[in-house]
Amino acid sequence: MPLNDIRTRIDEIDAQLLQLLNQRADCVHVVGEIKKKEGLQIYAPEREESLLRKLSAMSDGRLPEKSIRAIYREIMSAALALEDDLKIAYLGPEGTWTHQAAISKFGHSVEYLSQPNFADVFDCVARRQASYGVVPIENSTEGAVSHTLDLFVDSPLKICAQILMRIENGLMADIPREQIKTLYSHPQVFGQCRGWILQNFPHADLVEVSSTTKAARIAKEKASEGAAAMGGPLAAEMYGLTMLNPCIQDRATNTTRFLVIGEKTCPATGNDRTSLLFSIKDNPGSLVKALQAFDDCAINMSKIESRPSKQQDWEYFFYVDLAGHVEDTDVSAALDELRKHCSLVKILGSYPDIQI
Repeated sequence: MPLNDIRTRIDEIDAQLLQLLNQRADCVHVVGEIKKKEGLQIYAPEREESLLRKLSAMSDGRLPEKSIRAIYREIMSAALALEDDLKIAYLGPEGTWTHQAAISKFGHSVEYLSQPNFADVFDCVARRQASYGVVPIENSTEGAVSHTLDLFVDSPLKICAQILMRIENGLMADIPREQIKTLYSHPQVFGQCRGWILQNFPHADLVEVSSTTKAARIAKEKASEGAAAMGGPLAAEMYGLTMLNPCIQDRATNTTRFLVIGEKTCPATGNDRTSLLFSIKDNPGSLVKALQAFDDCAINMSKIESRPSKQQDWEYFFYVDLAGHVEDTDVSAALDELRKHCSLVKILGSYPDIQI
């Protein structure tokens, strides 16, 4: 087929696609009106993940699953913007990995509110200045983000979704590699790239800053003093830095898990994760008995993290992730047994379990 004929056919398909997208938008608008009338949440992560899986399974053409998800992420983002004036608070500033994680979940059509710290993200959502918040919870190399865990103790907010993002840090600068004397980055990035730094810049000064975006800005401003930064490609692009070495993290599979927080948790999907906090009674064997509740009900516990309660010395909260939904019979039975051995059990949320 001649090139001009192929282009004409593409134009025809584009016109059909645009017509269908507008028809979809009309349906979405009606759904939004029904949800508002019935007091339902506009954003439904359980429906979203189910739809993405179904669409990927239906496809028998050239588009891989990654592309299908990316296309429909933006289609659904436009739909969310039509249904409601959706605002997403995230741990800023603009260009951080948390910002990128939020965009990967909600797309580019909604409004994003950068927050200076973890507490402000929680507060912004709690005060309904934002519909949802996005915060990091753990990294596959460096472990748990303790600030997020601590804020859940007193917060009324729930976990309604999670995001898994492959983190690929690079060395960026406005000077040649041999002129670098000081490296700026977030503490988590230094931890994720510890081996590479020791091998490549053993004598460089390491300066911790609040974000990789701030590190990139400093690298630009202090280039004449030998400054460089470590972080993602978006930060390098924002400040016009050259990515001297991409993918310098010690583990190729370096991944950070982020949480979406809101006022409500999610219905069961059949493939869920539940997060909770508990504090044990001050009796011998209480922790063993508490954990036995999960074993007795054959519940897989994928994570446990202890944090000081900050209410009394040497008293701890335990943060737990387990397989299943809080409404599942076996999970409900395990929680009933857990409460017998605890002074506090707080369900943080049940939400779709996903893989990267």
